[in-house]
Amino acid sequence: MNSNTDSGAHGQDGAYRVLARKYRPKTFEDLVGQEPMVQTLENAFETGRIAQAWMLTGVRGVGKTTTARILARGLNYEVPGEAEKPTVKLEREGTHCKAIMEGRHVDVIEMDAASHTGINDIREIIDAARYRPATARYKVYIIDEVHMLSNAAFNGLLKTLEEPPEHVKFIFATTEIRKVPITVLSRCQRFDLRRIDQSKMIGLLRRISDAENIRISDEALLLIARAGEGSARDSLSLLDQAMAHETGAIEADDLRQMLGLADRARVIDLFGHLMSGRIEEALAELQAQYEVGADPAIVLTDLADFTHLVTRMKVAPKSADEATVTEAERARGKEFAEKISVRLLSRAWQILLKGVQEVQTASKPLQAADMVLVRLAYAIDLPDPGELLSQVKNGQNPLASAPGSGPQGGHGSGPSGGGAQAMAVGMPQPSGMSGPGDGGGAPSMHAAGRPQLAAINGGLPDQAPVPGKAEPQPQQAPEPAQSALKNLYDCAALASEKRDIPMKVAIQRQMRLVKFEPGKIEIQPTEDAPADIAGEFGRKLTEWTGQRWFVVVSREHGRPTIHEEQEANQQQLLSDAKSHPTVAALLSQFPGAKVVDVKVQATEEDEAALADPMVSDPLLNEALGDDEDD
Repeated sequence: MNSNTDSGAHGQDGAYRVLARKYRPKTFEDLVGQEPMVQTLENAFETGRIAQAWMLTGVRGVGKTTTARILARGLNYEVPGEAEKPTVKLEREGTHCKAIMEGRHVDVIEMDAASHTGINDIREIIDAARYRPATARYKVYIIDEVHMLSNAAFNGLLKTLEEPPEHVKFIFATTEIRKVPITVLSRCQRFDLRRIDQSKMIGLLRRISDAENIRISDEALLLIARAGEGSARDSLSLLDQAMAHETGAIEADDLRQMLGLADRARVIDLFGHLMSGRIEEALAELQAQYEVGADPAIVLTDLADFTHLVTRMKVAPKSADEATVTEAERARGKEFAEKISVRLLSRAWQILLKGVQEVQTASKPLQAADMVLVRLAYAIDLPDPGELLSQVKNGQNPLASAPGSGPQGGHGSGPSGGGAQAMAVGMPQPSGMSGPGDGGGAPSMHAAGRPQLAAINGGLPDQAPVPGKAEPQPQQAPEPAQSALKNLYDCAALASEKRDIPMKVAIQRQMRLVKFEPGKIEIQPTEDAPADIAGEFGRKLTEWTGQRWFVVVSREHGRPTIHEEQEANQQQLLSDAKSHPTVAALLSQFPGAKVVDVKVQATEEDEAALADPMVSDPLLNEALGDDEDD
């Protein structure tokens, strides 16, 4: 950052200048974290391979507009008797440098595409581009937020952009690179400006703080760098705000109150409570942080960040040595990384990631955050679904090895007890069956409030009789319905019978069959299918048939969907009908006439045979075709 602007915090007119403007970079050396782009431009300028247009893209505050001005300065850099060609070495202030950096040079035209979106604005550029620059070497057009231009404006710019006059250069800046037409991108050299690394951001903030005589702790600078998310402008704006918030020395506690952040050490304590299943302590800690001003959504975000850090320490131990990791995070993070498996960390990450979104949209954020913590504490020791499925396939009973699955195992075994329990989603318990120690039809609840493992094998394990209670009588298992389902057509018919139209449509249009076996179906979902279509399909079949069905997503390429097969069959019928001599003669006699539909007349048995893609009778098809021709 270049600090050789005004000696004080105020400009020449007495108005206060924010730090982001006062310390705006003026040379390529001042750009923080953009070394690859600077190296490319330096080589291009030295060899004379200067492009006619550049596209600068990146998140807000990384210096796109500033880089565009510096690039325009380098193109027009001129020091009489010393520098007469474009360069990236801008040690001295040249003839045009000050006017360009202040945005008032006559040959460097800046345009905000957000307020000049039309073709008429582009026509003005095209007309003016024909004239040579007034004083500078190049006439440079800087178009900020270029993705806001209309389609007509983009199209009008294409020809001039591809073959501009030798004295014209274009520099575009945008935060939405995907909205820029590919025809424009292909005519530009693209530079993706990186987010500024936290360690470099801390160094930048420290240099500016020292220049401004601001006393601020290293931990406070770290909090600002994290909150800035790689944006120099955002970080400097937060530093400005911190200076206004605290007139003396700025400490980390002051920043936390200002930003609504939680103490990092307390976030680690909260993480420890959750990983140990101490839900009561976790809720109390969240309440305490909320009372001192911490935002519940930010607390969950910090929890997710620490979960990510612990995961990285486990799989890449060297990440603990990074400068942005505090001593508390390093020490306790290593401790957690040694004890917690990647599977549990991944599960915690997924729950927190979804929980942050829930809290941000909830009408009562604290209550929503409480529920996320409860969900996390109770789910942290659940067995992996893959393990349950493996046990079922091997003929084992998952309930027999699950802690707390016996008649007495559930009492007193909440999250703090460490009991590994789960509910099998999509495996409904038959009506009338009762949980351990429960005489009713609903699953029993533990004393700590945790539901017991639901029946996976269609029933419950043997239980010891409870004194004073009548032993439940065994019930007749429902008749197997798997034999009635032989393909997806049968499944679609069953969904129609159950009046579940959304599932019927999903079976017909979003599932490509790979393999169909009794109790197990392998499918390849279509691109527009929901992510949980296989689990939902298996749950529905299990509910409808009373038997367990596994629906597996396969990587193999499946056959066309029912809808695609029906469309293909219909198109074949139309093609055959059009080629029939009688139909062709009719079409020739009636210009403009066309075949719009073909219906095959057949008996119910024939229709049933044709509706099943697994059963194909060529003789029957040929006979029906002959009937249709007649």
